[in-house]
Amino acid sequence: MNSPRILLFGKIGQVGWELRRTLAPMSELVCVDYPDVDLTRPDSIRKWVQDSSPEIIINAAAFTAVDKAETDTALAMKINGEAPGIMAVEAKKRGALLVHYSTDYVFDGSKQSPYVEEDLPNPLGAYGRTKLAGDQAIQQAGCDHLIFRLCWVYGARGGNFMLTMIRLAREREKLRVVQDQIGCPTWSRMIAETTALALKTSASTGKTGPRQGVYHLCSSGQTSWHGFASAIIGLMPKEDRKCREIEAISSSEYPTPTKRPPYSVMSCEKLARDFGLRLPDWRESLGLVLEK
Repeated sequence: MNSPRILLFGKIGQVGWELRRTLAPMSELVCVDYPDVDLTRPDSIRKWVQDSSPEIIINAAAFTAVDKAETDTALAMKINGEAPGIMAVEAKKRGALLVHYSTDYVFDGSKQSPYVEEDLPNPLGAYGRTKLAGDQAIQQAGCDHLIFRLCWVYGARGGNFMLTMIRLAREREKLRVVQDQIGCPTWSRMIAETTALALKTSASTGKTGPRQGVYHLCSSGQTSWHGFASAIIGLMPKEDRKCREIEAISSSEYPTPTKRPPYSVMSCEKLARDFGLRLPDWRESLGLVLEK
């Protein structure tokens, strides 16, 4: 892949930070985040695209506060729903590829087998609805695009479930964690590295060709939040944690403003088929994050 010029929105987020690390050696990388760009202002987005003249635009920025989206829905829609559409229109004008990250929350979690890309979205809350609106805006703009749906993203920086569990395990003797929500914990570094490999594969064809559209991108395997918490704390040195018990509870015992999908497992067979990429089991990735 000949060093393309890439414009990355969301450079300080979990995925964005890892993308900076992964893409820097293989591209001419322009990175931006708030306040230098304001995703609620179309002119701010357009100016960065116009000034950067990128061949690839990557949008790793999002309003990710799931519960807060229920009350700040207008702001969430501007960032998650409208901003990606503006990026897509600009990408279309320049013949650029747009890479965008979506979410398992576009589904209602009522399915009993892994979701495939063709399954009908039915978001349960404002966060999922605004993210779905962004996906649809990109598709309607008609630019070359890769939309990667992610699941249960975590990493060594930012705000995420893994870091929260580590902190709580150091503070409390007992934790209570939901066991009736199932998903695929996915390391932010794996997302970035898979994105880079997908871009190399697309570039090697000389065009995006059939390798565009919506793809599920998450770890292999599945677990509950309780199972994930147990694995995280189990990898912590005993002298580094106070927690001795992790109680499994139901979602009804831990009510939140937004109803979460009870089943968020997604099939990544399309990603494997089109790009030859398959992420390792979530336990393997977690071990790499927490190894000393």
